[in-house]
Amino acid sequence: MDQRMIAGFAPTATPTARMENHGSTMARIAMQSGNDLFARTGSMVAYEGFIQYESNPTALRQAFAGRLTGESVPLMKCTGDGLLYLADYGAEVVCVPLQNESLSVNATNVLAFDAHLEWGVQRVKGIAKFAGQGLFNLGISGTGWVAITSRGIPVVVDCGLSGETCVDPDALVAWSSGLEMKGKRSFKASSLLGRGSGEAFQLAFSGQGFVVVQPSEDSTDRLNAQQHN
Repeated sequence: MDQRMIAGFAPTATPTARMENHGSTMARIAMQSGNDLFARTGSMVAYEGFIQYESNPTALRQAFAGRLTGESVPLMKCTGDGLLYLADYGAEVVCVPLQNESLSVNATNVLAFDAHLEWGVQRVKGIAKFAGQGLFNLGISGTGWVAITSRGIPVVVDCGLSGETCVDPDALVAWSSGLEMKGKRSFKASSLLGRGSGEAFQLAFSGQGFVVVQPSEDSTDRLNAQQHN
C-alpha cells in the first residue's frame, strides 16, 4: 500500500494537549498513570500503549443513583499510559479546557472528563413549570479537560455580547455554570418551539459565559436504545 495515500489521516506524532481533536468527530487523550479519565462506556475506538478500563465502578453507580434524562449515564474509568481515542456514533466532539471553572453538560452529551475534576448530578431548577418535567445535568468544575458531543456542528454563543440568549431545551448541550437561567414561554401558544415538550418555551440565559447549542433534537432516544441493546 502507498502510505502517502493515507498520510493525511494519521494523528500528529506528539499530542500538544491532554485532550484534543483528531478530526471533528474523535477525541484523542494523552493518558498518564495517576491521571485517570471517566469516559462514556463503549466510546473507545482505539488506543496505543497500555490502558485499562473499569466499566461502571461502584463510585459511579452511587453517584448516578438518580436518573438523568430517563436513564443513568453509562461511564467507565480509564487508567494507564498511552493514547486513547474516543468517539460517539460520529457525533461532533468539542474538547473544553476548564481553568478553575464550572460547566453544566446535558447528560447525553458527556463523552469524557478528567477524573480529578469535581462533578455530580445537578437538577436545573426553575424550569419544571414550563417543561412539565425537571432537567438533570452533569456539573463539572475545577481545572482539567472535558469532552462533549454535539449532533452536528454546534454553535457556541457568548452570552456576554447580548442581553439575553434563548435556547430550545432540546438543542441545549452545555453552558457556563455562572450564567443566570430562567424559563421563558412564547407569546403565541401556536408557536411550537421546544418541540420535545409540546409547549412553546425556551431557556433564557444572561450574564458572562457561553452556551453550546447543537443543530438537532437531543439524543435521549439514541442513548436509551444503546443501553438496552
